[in-house]
Amino acid sequence: MKIVAGLGNPGTEYARTPHNAGFGVVDLLAGRLHGAWRRQSRMKASLARVRAEGTDLLLAKPETFMNLSGESVGALMRYYDVTPADLVVVADDADLPAGRVRVRPGGGAGGHRGLLSVIGACGTDAFARVRVGVGRGAAGEDLVEHVLGRLAPAEEAAVQQAMSVAAEAVLCLVAQGVDAAMNRFNGWSAVDAAPVGTNERG
Repeated sequence: MKIVAGLGNPGTEYARTPHNAGFGVVDLLAGRLHGAWRRQSRMKASLARVRAEGTDLLLAKPETFMNLSGESVGALMRYYDVTPADLVVVADDADLPAGRVRVRPGGGAGGHRGLLSVIGACGTDAFARVRVGVGRGAAGEDLVEHVLGRLAPAEEAAVQQAMSVAAEAVLCLVAQGVDAAMNRFNGWSAVDAAPVGTNERG
């Protein structure tokens, strides 16, 4: 089994904010794979069990708020005896332009506190992550206000497209591995309409 954890903040006030792109991706996966969300208070998460590409997936939305995401992800990994090698984390990325998707096999948090919390809970940064570009907003705009606010319509449309492609990237990663997902998706952009599979790695 693999855990696919989408990071975000619980509550309707955060539902369509850029910082909740991770939640959006796992919601899309649950819909496509006919999973039903159930709240598990002892795991501090909403969970949906699905099967894709012959693999059992546990989709998770931590309900701890972003900065404490590791509390939930760590509890799930211990309970289900899942190692970092079978963890995929989906999160927003303000350092990627809005509408980009990037798959990574590991690495630092890049200033993302949710990822930092998960790294702390795992004791390693060696887990796959799929990141959805949300940009840094207009010049002079406060970053926190940007990721917790509402995007302009064009940016929001780009991020929504990227979330859909990020869901495909998760399925590719599960079926074919992180290298295949990187090769296929890291060159994709909603903004310039680059097709999936431009073979840009990084």
